Amino acid sequence: MGNSKSGILSKELLEDLKLNTRYSEEELSAWYKSFQKECPSGRITIEQFQTIYASFFPDADPKAYAQHVFRSFDTNNDGTLDFKEYIIALHLTSTGKTVQKFEWAFSLYDVDGNGTISKTEVLEIVMAIFKMINADDQEDLPEDENTPEKRTDKIWDYFGKKENDKLTEGEFIQGITENKEILRLIQYEPQKVQDRLKEKKQ
Repeated sequence: MGNSKSGILSKELLEDLKLNTRYSEEELSAWYKSFQKECPSGRITIEQFQTIYASFFPDADPKAYAQHVFRSFDTNNDGTLDFKEYIIALHLTSTGKTVQKFEWAFSLYDVDGNGTISKTEVLEIVMAIFKMINADDQEDLPEDENTPEKRTDKIWDYFGKKENDKLTEGEFIQGITENKEILRLIQYEPQKVQDRLKEKKQ
């Protein structure tokens, strides 16, 4: 075992995370213990992140989606996430409708990081989402959104954009704020993620 400092979450970080997420002190301490166990260096690589994500979705292939989630939180592009970035990532990908979450969703879909979203980028993320939906659930999807291409067309139409148009962050946030259908279409059902997180902690 390492020294006591490495096994205990600092009060400062704990307060910060309680303020910025919906997790309790007990939950954060439990996450920290498992984070320390899986990432003794205190940083998590993209491969480790994909493995953790895969354990939430044993019946699907979340690797591509996990890669995009990781990219959107690796703000300094150093190829790793620290504990705070990791918890914020879990929080934003699995909880309520906040402006913070919408801003994160924009950065997720802005694959090349140029400040706008193209239809191609929407398709790339939607394809990653579809890999996380098992075949049975895909069969239950409405006819006009049961393939990544159809779902992308539907999203793009809701935004009122032509094929080669671009979407700004303001337009993106306004669209998902005003139209719950867009919000539903752009995300992997957060409830499913939350359920998996709860199962994982038990």
